[in-house]
Amino acid sequence: MKNHSMPTPIFFVLCLFFLLYNLKIATSTPRYIPVDNITLNCGSSVNLKDMQERHWVGDMLSSKFALLPNHRSNISEAQGFSSVDAVPYQTARLSYSEFTYVFPVTPGPNFVRLYFYSASYSGFDMSKDLFTVKAGLFTLLGNFSASIFTDSLDQKNFFKEFCVNVEMNQELNLTFIPFPSTSFNYYAFINGIEIVSMPIDLYYSQKGFIKDEWVPQYVAQAPQFYINYSMALEMVYRLNVGGGLIPPMEDTGMFREWSEDTKLLSGGAIPRDPSLQLKYSKIPNYTAPDPIYQSAITMGPNRAKNKQSNLTWGLPVDTGFNYLVRLHFCELESEIIATGDREFTIYIDYQLAEDKADVISWTGSNDTPHYKDYVVMIQNKGEDTHLLSIDLQPITSEGTLIDAILNGVEVFKLSNPDGNLAARLNMVLPQPNQKTEPAAIKSKKKKTIFIAVGSGVGFLIVLILVCFMAVWKLRRTKHYSFYKGKIRRTKASSLPEELCHHFTLDEMKTATNNFHEELIIGVGGFGNVYKGAIDKGTKTVAIKRMNPESHQGAREFRTEIEMLSQLRHVHLVSLIGYCNDGNEMIIVYDYMTNGTLRDHLYNTNNEPLTWKQRLKICIGAARGLHYLHTGAEHPIIHRDVKTTNILLDEKLVSKISDFGLSKMGFENTAVSTTVKGTWGYLDPDYAIRQQLTEKSDVYSFGVVMFEVLCARKVLNHNLEEEQQILASWARKCIERGTINQIIDRCLEGKISPECFKLYVEVAENCVRDKGIQRPNMNFVLEKLELALELQENVDAPQDNIDRQSSTVSEESSTTSQHTYYSEVISLHVETTTSAPCYYSA
Repeated sequence: MKNHSMPTPIFFVLCLFFLLYNLKIATSTPRYIPVDNITLNCGSSVNLKDMQERHWVGDMLSSKFALLPNHRSNISEAQGFSSVDAVPYQTARLSYSEFTYVFPVTPGPNFVRLYFYSASYSGFDMSKDLFTVKAGLFTLLGNFSASIFTDSLDQKNFFKEFCVNVEMNQELNLTFIPFPSTSFNYYAFINGIEIVSMPIDLYYSQKGFIKDEWVPQYVAQAPQFYINYSMALEMVYRLNVGGGLIPPMEDTGMFREWSEDTKLLSGGAIPRDPSLQLKYSKIPNYTAPDPIYQSAITMGPNRAKNKQSNLTWGLPVDTGFNYLVRLHFCELESEIIATGDREFTIYIDYQLAEDKADVISWTGSNDTPHYKDYVVMIQNKGEDTHLLSIDLQPITSEGTLIDAILNGVEVFKLSNPDGNLAARLNMVLPQPNQKTEPAAIKSKKKKTIFIAVGSGVGFLIVLILVCFMAVWKLRRTKHYSFYKGKIRRTKASSLPEELCHHFTLDEMKTATNNFHEELIIGVGGFGNVYKGAIDKGTKTVAIKRMNPESHQGAREFRTEIEMLSQLRHVHLVSLIGYCNDGNEMIIVYDYMTNGTLRDHLYNTNNEPLTWKQRLKICIGAARGLHYLHTGAEHPIIHRDVKTTNILLDEKLVSKISDFGLSKMGFENTAVSTTVKGTWGYLDPDYAIRQQLTEKSDVYSFGVVMFEVLCARKVLNHNLEEEQQILASWARKCIERGTINQIIDRCLEGKISPECFKLYVEVAENCVRDKGIQRPNMNFVLEKLELALELQENVDAPQDNIDRQSSTVSEESSTTSQHTYYSEVISLHVETTTSAPCYYSA
């Protein structure tokens, strides 16, 4: 008999350790298990699995979910089906008459997700889908057409998500109602329905069911806003800030999809720690998946830059509704350990939501997730859509990091008192005689007929779908696959060696002393900009290195190189070369000795610019933009004109820089595109309509002109509400005749009346609300050149006197000029001799 030795104590210890370790991993992100988890494949006669291995029940087989009335609806398979997932998009249930699904579900709040695939179905004209969707007494979609907002998109499938509460002894009824018409047969359709129960306190704050500390604050209205079960919610945005797409199967059990953040309007750094062990001591562990709290957006380490900027998100929403805005937070940087280490102010839609946000003070420690809820009312002021802004502004007290942080964003539209979630629609219905028109004419008129119908709900969903598409395509291309070796030489992107040199990564490391922090001269959304030296140290250059974690990426890298390699102008920054070794994306430019225009306007120790210097800088920038708009075969729209993108060389010659967001346009034609730019400079007409033209650059340039004149931030939340946005405040001052009161104190008495009047008039014309009301850059350039001429004509006699008479003191000269200025112009400017010339407005 063999002698089997007994296991040693250390063996038991190791086994116990292994068991506890695996148990910790298995429970690090506990999931919520929904009571009801229904996935219905409409129009299908079989049960199938989707791409994520979820089971979808064919509605023709189900006896549990009633369909009423069952004799009036048809089933059909999508024609030309190939480009989308088979489940649940391949089949649909369609009807020219009203039909209803009845779901017996457990009482309580539920996610309701509706899946649509805009395609041709046998017996149904694709252009005639127009219908309303109701969930009991709630209107989820009103006069909605899937074919309208997907008409110009590559991807025709999408889903809409709602939160609906089901009362005791009730069932969840989903009713699809075609638009009634005596002229056309409109139909309703649906491809898939998903119903998932959720925790009673996840988004609802029914009075008596939740602690007061979790009741949302009603921004600028009241301390609290209860989201009762009598309301329905529509998910508008769910963003993983600083991270990528999180698919439904990686959620905490409720199958929510978290999109990559493409709404950030200002640059930021991305701290990330996928191995971070989170402590769910303040919120339930099903609130959001772990990756939400393991990455974030912060402002980066540049304290001086952070004092002048915010983290800003712009989210287009429908007007006339309240919105729940949930902000997710988690301090994941090890050096942030105490209250006061990172403090910031939160503004939602330009209104103060949190005067002193401090994640550590909320949670007690880092690694601890938390969220804050706010409700904001978006008033209907004649526009169907509005750009909802979320601004995080660092508190600049001594000893603080001067930074802000955000991990995730969720935005929900709240139903009106009548239970309506549908946006206001202005319907334009076809005339009966259109039925007999030729097919080609009807096809042309179709867009006109339906354009107003989908202008509300459709507009918003287009934005969401474009966001999803961008994420999907980005993942397919693996983000960095634009370049392997040298950039592909195509007609649109050829890079002649004599115009654009290809550097190796070793050369870039040598030029920047291995990217030494002391050589950083700028930080942006793309990454860091370094001062470097090439050609054996004989030539100084600026080197922009992409941060691999940046929300910008290969597309911006490629765009900038392609644009600058084809453009040569004295007022555009010169491209020297690029590097794309491995995952590195680096662009090399001429070094601009005097930095950015912003560096010479405020919050700086630089000598203030004279008025004529400012005029010449504006003229140079206007020439650069005019060249972009007219100098190439097709107009180039910069899309991010601002004072930090106007660089100054050793002679203060201005040059436009940063072409990562630029777009090629067509003359007198708008480009439909996702909104990008910097809030404060962003054209409101473009932000609302998603239609980009050269006039968007004109608007941004007008903001720059006011910034040059007033030497203050374009956004400053420390001021009174009407003064916070420079462009709108300047227009109000012009209307009131008080524009002279907000100009830079260094310019008081230095501007001739005629020059001042013309300059302000041009700037005001540039920032008109509608693009059609604004001048083109040629007009702006001509007027600025005239303004400089007017100023020089006034200065010439005084300059001549100064040269001829050395006895005239500087003080008497300034007083004489100010007296002339005050006598001639009706806009009086008070002289403040004790005020410093550089200050923070």
